[in-house]
Amino acid sequence: MQRKIAVTGLGVISPVGNDIDSFWSSLLEGRSGAGPVTRFDASRLESKVAAEVKDFDPGLWMDKKEARKMALFSQYAVAAAVQAWRDAGFDAAVPAESGEGGTSPALLPGGYDRDRAAVCLGNGIGGLDVFQDSFTKLMESGPERMPPMTVPLMISNEAAANVAMRLGIYGPAFTQVTACASGTDAIGQAMDLLRAGRADIAVAGGTEAAVTVFAMGGFCRLKALTTCRNDDPTKASRPFDKDRDGFLIGEGAGVLILEDYDRAVARGARIYALASGYGATCDAYHLTAPHPEGVQGARALRQAVADAGLELSQIGYYNAHGTSTPINDPTETAMVKKAFGDEGAKRLKISSTKSMTGHCLGATGAIEAIACVKALETGWLPPTINLDNPDLEGGCDLDYIPHKAIHFPVEAALSASLGFGGHNGALVFRRV
Repeated sequence: MQRKIAVTGLGVISPVGNDIDSFWSSLLEGRSGAGPVTRFDASRLESKVAAEVKDFDPGLWMDKKEARKMALFSQYAVAAAVQAWRDAGFDAAVPAESGEGGTSPALLPGGYDRDRAAVCLGNGIGGLDVFQDSFTKLMESGPERMPPMTVPLMISNEAAANVAMRLGIYGPAFTQVTACASGTDAIGQAMDLLRAGRADIAVAGGTEAAVTVFAMGGFCRLKALTTCRNDDPTKASRPFDKDRDGFLIGEGAGVLILEDYDRAVARGARIYALASGYGATCDAYHLTAPHPEGVQGARALRQAVADAGLELSQIGYYNAHGTSTPINDPTETAMVKKAFGDEGAKRLKISSTKSMTGHCLGATGAIEAIACVKALETGWLPPTINLDNPDLEGGCDLDYIPHKAIHFPVEAALSASLGFGGHNGALVFRRV
């Protein structure tokens, strides 16, 4: 019998809120986090809008001196992780090191050994802000002017390492890089570690900070970003709508605390939901486009549901990848129909919260997993905003919860993420 895994802590940094309460209320109110790009001069880009994190103060969650030694994606990860850690009832202060190997004898509440705690964080690109600034100095002034910490700050595993240091976690600290499926796969990896008995508690999620001229310039050249609503940013992300024209780039971090269910109950932890199923496949088809028939994506959905010990008919809510790109939305709809059957797909309540948060790349799966957990906890399902003209010709004819949230309690929720390279990841969460 599989070990039951409880979700006991949540933390988020997002374009629609930098804590769980503001994030969730924004989603239920249908509030977009989009606006004009403020980080740099975007006048030469075709796309001039983004869903930026706003009013972020790293000093709320870490020492400001330490924050200056981190790339922005790592700051987001540490902030979300500290939120989630505290939410789960743990002290975010790092204990004094002692003992062999720098480990601490101090146990966490519930008797958890820090040696058997893990960090699993997804990230798509790493410290692009650091790379961009250092490369500029390289080109302008030569290699001798590059900052000494260029490489340590820009590599993708920096976020997981900083979270482990901030929280005093001595078990495995892994970084999952599967493009836009990274956050989802990191949570799945954490579930696998707990089930295999290689860890008892895990800090799991994803982070990204790619609102840079380098990333947006590259995505513009790929013709992937929205360009038609530079004067009306909150309308730019419109998943499943006939008038969509590309994704709205976003940023942020989402973190969940996963732990053994019985031990969570024994220590009196609040349990938001159960992390019950994980599925992962690869299209092995194209570097940037999903397989048009969605065969392997559908298989990932079925894998996750089977892994949770459920029937497809028991899934009530599906948080879609829903990027608002011409290719993704009809392909994903076909994928859902292939997995659930036409009638089963029409029964599902579906929404794309990217209509509000934008596409947060490696963080998106974790942020959307949090949306699923909150939906199970509260009975409210967030909407797909800007769905004014569903793309019926493209086959987008399912119930995408347009415009307004609905109160519709469900027993199980499914979240999917699809990444460049053909990566498909899916997670199932169940009500307690």
